[in-house]
Amino acid sequence: MLVIADTGPINYLVLIGHIDILPTLFGTVILPSAVMDELADIGSPSPVRDWIANPPSWLDVRVTRCDETTVESLKALDAGEVAAILLAIELRADLLLMDDREGVIAARSEGFVVTGTLGVLSLAAERRILDLAEAFNRLRRTNVRFRQEIMDQLLGKTLGEN
Repeated sequence: MLVIADTGPINYLVLIGHIDILPTLFGTVILPSAVMDELADIGSPSPVRDWIANPPSWLDVRVTRCDETTVESLKALDAGEVAAILLAIELRADLLLMDDREGVIAARSEGFVVTGTLGVLSLAAERRILDLAEAFNRLRRTNVRFRQEIMDQLLGKTLGEN
């Protein structure tokens, strides 16, 4: 499975100590160089900057070229989102990891399957890799912005399976 990640899911998985679920779930994850730059930016939390300064072997960073003549639906997005979607188009990715609503809409309009931090955590919980309630509690202690009803729905789904 060819998986490309945007900044948000990587950022939050590092902050809550669950970044290592990505290689367990997907093997290699491809990261556009623009996303690496965003993660390394001085404005990123120091644990994230420290993590990306020494990226793990399962992370494949690809240099991306952001063309000014990009797809119209991408014009309102930030550089990381544009790079992730353009790289997904170029490589014919199977899955995009992205949290930003506008980015998700744009990626889906290009035909991609997209999931975000919550979806990745839910998948890991379904595979019994982590405890979803505990992961969500950690996530709430970050600056994350997700609707509580989505978390509740995912928790109910996971609890219903046990």
